[in-house]
Amino acid sequence: MTQHPSNSTTRTSSTPSTSRGSRVGRAVGAKIGAATGLVGLSAIAGLLVTAMITPVVAVAGVGATSTLGVFTSLPDYIRPDQLPQKSNIYAVDGTGANVLLASVFEQDREEVAWAQISPFAKDAVVSTEDPRFYQHGGVDVAATVRAALGNAASGGVESGASTISMQYVKNILVQRAEAITDEAERTLAYQQATQTSIDRKLKEMKLAIGLEKQFSKSDILLGYLNIASFGGVTYGIQSAAKRYYGVDAANLSLAQAASLIAIVNEPNGLRLDDPDNIASNQARRDLDILPAMLKANTITQAQYEEALATPVAPQITEVSTGCSTANSLGAGFFCDYVGRQIVNRALLGTDEAGVAKNLDRGGYDVYTTLDVDLQTAAHAQLDEYVPRSSGALDLGASLVTVEPGTGRVLAMAQNKEYNTDPGAATPESTAVNYGTRFPDGGSTGFQVGSTYKIFTLAEWLKQGNALNDRVNGNQRTFTISDFENSCQGPGPGTYSSKNDGGGNPGTISVLNATASSVNNAYLTMAERLDQCEIRKTAEAFGVARADGDELTSYPSDVLGTNEIAPLDMAAAFAAVANEGVYCAPVSIARIVDSAGAELALPPASCTPAVSPEIAATMAYALTSVVTSGTATASNPRNGIPHFGKTGTTNSEKDTWFVGSTTKLTTAVWVGNVVGEVSLRNTSIDGTNGASLRHLVWRGYMLAADGKYGGDAFPAPDRALVQGVQVSIPSVVGQSVSAARAAIEGAGFEFQDGGSTASDQRAGTVARTTPSGSAGRGSTVTVYTSDGSQVPAPAPAEAPGQTTGPGQAAVPRPGATVGPAPAD
Repeated sequence: MTQHPSNSTTRTSSTPSTSRGSRVGRAVGAKIGAATGLVGLSAIAGLLVTAMITPVVAVAGVGATSTLGVFTSLPDYIRPDQLPQKSNIYAVDGTGANVLLASVFEQDREEVAWAQISPFAKDAVVSTEDPRFYQHGGVDVAATVRAALGNAASGGVESGASTISMQYVKNILVQRAEAITDEAERTLAYQQATQTSIDRKLKEMKLAIGLEKQFSKSDILLGYLNIASFGGVTYGIQSAAKRYYGVDAANLSLAQAASLIAIVNEPNGLRLDDPDNIASNQARRDLDILPAMLKANTITQAQYEEALATPVAPQITEVSTGCSTANSLGAGFFCDYVGRQIVNRALLGTDEAGVAKNLDRGGYDVYTTLDVDLQTAAHAQLDEYVPRSSGALDLGASLVTVEPGTGRVLAMAQNKEYNTDPGAATPESTAVNYGTRFPDGGSTGFQVGSTYKIFTLAEWLKQGNALNDRVNGNQRTFTISDFENSCQGPGPGTYSSKNDGGGNPGTISVLNATASSVNNAYLTMAERLDQCEIRKTAEAFGVARADGDELTSYPSDVLGTNEIAPLDMAAAFAAVANEGVYCAPVSIARIVDSAGAELALPPASCTPAVSPEIAATMAYALTSVVTSGTATASNPRNGIPHFGKTGTTNSEKDTWFVGSTTKLTTAVWVGNVVGEVSLRNTSIDGTNGASLRHLVWRGYMLAADGKYGGDAFPAPDRALVQGVQVSIPSVVGQSVSAARAAIEGAGFEFQDGGSTASDQRAGTVARTTPSGSAGRGSTVTVYTSDGSQVPAPAPAEAPGQTTGPGQAAVPRPGATVGPAPAD
């Protein structure tokens, strides 16, 4: 709670309450004349500062006029700043209630109002630290005189007669110093705020006098109790009460309040979370705090004796120490991602130096998009199937779920524990978020394999091609210069790739090539497209390299050699489910500042990647991957439609499945964090490593579908499925050269399928695949006859022999015959 100055130019001492805390006010009020207000006391205190200074400067050999000149030139007013407070990060549970993930803080502080603090705590601090608090005007005259005499005798500044107002000023200056980002400037400011010197005491006195002119006594005491250190990172009476006794400051008993106020005198030496400090804390409580309260008549003899008989027995309540406290949900990495998003996007604004503000000082409430139910399911599935470490490889796994249409990140988990302490590093923990890009706390990404094929599929359909178009899927060597690339220009050399399993499916439809993930079919498709446009299509789906470099557009990239983060792949597939509209990932729903005001956040960013017709046709093709293709093991078979795409990289180093319903899109990556161990050839706790992605995805989506459900995908565009059907010329029996001319003349791609057994003459066309008709531009594979099934000629008849039943007539000698067949 920020302190506010009075609206009037003069203030009189406000009576803090009518309860126990008011007794001090009543006692001192009787001793102060009615004509002497706080402003008058402040003026007197200013004049009497010389009573402390003059003897000291005389002994020290410093000119009094110089020292008092310093006092005169000092500012006479200080406004309390916004105090550093912890920020809270929340997720949402199944009922819509907010669930605390973690509290992030530099100082564990929760500011409270006057009525939220036990009167025992207020009375304890006044009775002990400043018994004449309600009498003086910022500087205690009597204490100043005593301190002056003592300082003169010692020749230094051993006692400063610090009032609560002066201590409050010191704490304000210390807080300001600690907020400075430049290390050298911060160190200097801290030294100036804490050094033992006449100048510092002068500054505190004058600023305390000015403080008393602007604020009520209750404002000053409240500010002091909220700013004070109670050991370690615990600041303010409310956090101290919760930390050490597990109660709110309003509910502190006398014994508890006295032991907390005892800490203020020596925060780290008397803090209650160190058992070695308990005896010293109780001694100060019993010998200083409680007797002072009894003397000031703020407690009765009976209360005093009861408190003395009560042992100091703290009930330590561990508080959040950052995102690691979200590990119980496996959400430490998501928490870290949220914090980095806030800084990277300057969502809290910037400081005077233009540096993005952090969470750990502002007292913000950050409400995220994380669904606790989904996060719990994700964490459970990874825990069940993917161990945190493996002796076989440096095993990593990530699961990320994005909501189509909003980009909201609903789950983010991995097979490691979030840990930022290098000294506590283990194979089971890391600070690297496998799900995000490097600037967001992630890795440099992982090759995505055949999941990247969806961008070639999208570009294929954008160029007017169809799913039923047929392409050559056989393994072959490609000439790189045949691949158009308007971004990088054509490259040199050749490129070849094996199909998974080494098969040669021949001419295959794009639909079947997608379901079976036929590498060479997709390279054939890419050969008819511009590689630069494929890259631009991927970028339209929000994809970028995790390391920050630009996507490359080599032929090999069609098969997924760019390193990309799972979050980006999930968001890209979500665009397919969202009728072709890509929505950038969103992890933060709202941010509320310490005053209760909601911060303005950038609007959601959703842009078309492809048309709704293309997206629906892509979803149709990708559905076959789940129902009858390479991802049948991921199929939940729960009656809800799913589509998706598998991905496996060279040597099975990285394995993927990215899939979606109309409601949720989830990417699962399992692979090598470092190294190139084949998951397909490795057993992980008795399960084939390449199967883990399917087991995790299927188990997780069963739970997720149970909550979110899913609808039917839009029907595909008929023209994009069938394409423009064109008659294929009949070339059977023709020479290969004649067949090529006819097929290419009809607008098809000619492909030599080699020789085959046929009843056609050797070297002529035996058959084509397909035949009849096919989509415009399809590949027509031509097979030539090896002549092995050509019928042998019948034997000649003897002279005069006639033909028998079923025999062909043989000409007699001298009979005429037709011309010999051409070769």
